[in-house]
Amino acid sequence: MLVKRLRHIKANKATATNLCLSRVYGTETVEMPKGGASTAEIEWLTLELNVTKRANAGLLHKYKRTLAEGENMRNRLNKQIGDARIFGIQGFCKDLIDVADVLGQATEAVPKDRLDTNPDLQSLYEGLQLTRASLQQVFKRHGLETRDPINQKFDPNQHEALFQTVGATVEADTVVQVTKLGYQLHNRCIRPALVGVSKR
Repeated sequence: MLVKRLRHIKANKATATNLCLSRVYGTETVEMPKGGASTAEIEWLTLELNVTKRANAGLLHKYKRTLAEGENMRNRLNKQIGDARIFGIQGFCKDLIDVADVLGQATEAVPKDRLDTNPDLQSLYEGLQLTRASLQQVFKRHGLETRDPINQKFDPNQHEALFQTVGATVEADTVVQVTKLGYQLHNRCIRPALVGVSKR
């Protein structure tokens, strides 16, 4: 484009003094000086070149910023997809945790003193234990782990306090009783442990 203009100006030297051309880049306008001398032409072309360079630098900056924003968006989407893949089973796990609780209560409800005298009761008890152990293995395989916080410091992110009790042998805010075990899915708490906490 500049080459065409140079040829046009050289071809019309007689009218170059009265020529006034403008070129708009963004908000800037560069006009051909009315002097008409070849030095004026060079100055005009230099000004137009500087405006073009500034416009190019602005567009390059916008392009780089757009690329960076696109890369950030891609990284965020990949993280969200990864989290959805890992934690997509969270609702299903919560339902299975209730089943594990029922199995645990059923196992604990079996009278241990009658196991030796009643073979049917012993078979039932062993079946419940095997089912519970199998369920825990499935949990572990999918990243779901139980948390028994007995004698640990109370953590409101991991535990839910049901009551407080005076504990003379332990420090304050220590878990002294666990009503329900806590569960974590890939180190994310999906059910806090229901606990009793000591106080002074």
